[in-house]
Amino acid sequence: MFSEERRAIELLAHVSYGRVATTMRAMPFVVPACHVVTDGHVLLRMHAGLGYHRACGGGVVAYGADNFSSGADDLWSVQCTGTAEIVEPTPFERDLFGRSPRHVDGKPFDPVYMRLVPQFVTVHMLDHSSERHSQHVA
Repeated sequence: MFSEERRAIELLAHVSYGRVATTMRAMPFVVPACHVVTDGHVLLRMHAGLGYHRACGGGVVAYGADNFSSGADDLWSVQCTGTAEIVEPTPFERDLFGRSPRHVDGKPFDPVYMRLVPQFVTVHMLDHSSERHSQHVA
C-alpha cells in the first residue's frame, strides 16, 4: 500500500460517515453511507430500502469523507475510487459499525454492506491554523 493510500485509510478511521457517488441510468447521484476500515478495505453500510446498492454493487464508485465539521485547524478530505462488491460482513465487522440508525426517510433501516477496495485514492489537507488564530487577536 502506498503512503497516500495508507494516510487515506488512517484518516477514514477517524470519521464514520461519508458519501458514495456513482451513476444510475447514466445520471450521477450521491448518497450517505457509514463506513469502517478493515484490512485495508473500506466497508460501507447503506440503507437497502433506497435501492442505491444495486447501482453500486459490481460497479465503480467513489467514496468521499472529510472532517470539515469537526472544528479542527487541519481539515482533510479523502476520496477513494474502486469497485464496490456487495458482501455479508463477519460478526466482527458488523460490530465495528456500532449502532444503526432506526429509520431512513421514515422507513425502518435495512442494512446492506459493500466492500470497496480502493484503486485510486486522493487526500487533500487544508490548514487553517494561522488564519483562525489571527481572527481572535484583538
